[in-house]
Amino acid sequence: MKRIFSQTFGVVGAIIEKDGKIALVQELINSGKADAGKWNQPAGWIEVGEDMIEAVEREVEEETGYPFKAKAILGIYSLVRKDIEKELNGTPHAIKIIFTGEIDADNQKQLYDDVSDMNWFTPEEIENMNIDELRDLDIKQEVKDYFAGKSYPLDIIRHTVQKK
Repeated sequence: MKRIFSQTFGVVGAIIEKDGKIALVQELINSGKADAGKWNQPAGWIEVGEDMIEAVEREVEEETGYPFKAKAILGIYSLVRKDIEKELNGTPHAIKIIFTGEIDADNQKQLYDDVSDMNWFTPEEIENMNIDELRDLDIKQEVKDYFAGKSYPLDIIRHTVQKK
């Protein structure tokens, strides 16, 4: 699907912690895309009609290989990517709903085909990453919010499909 950046769009993602480290996935290295090779949190677009909780659980499993169970919302973040607007012929502005939860560490499957690698990073390593290494710099704030204990219940989400 061709993405056109004339309005904000919805993204779900996750901050996943294990032993004090945060899971990041590496965007496909030879994809030819603006963010090729950069590290990102497991995240992706919410498909039309998709429930946000189902979307984040799907995206995390696709990108990390681990089944994921959302437990809480870390926060809602607004990210404007002026750094790639020329390449995309528009300004991407994501409204990111970021979740926390648990992975099934004993049940990893193959990584999705648009991810080159997955690894665990300390908060300090993430804080020291620059725009050439870290796809979305707001991840630094998300990690700080996570370790500060920010959390909102999943039941603040209401998903309605209106039919005639």
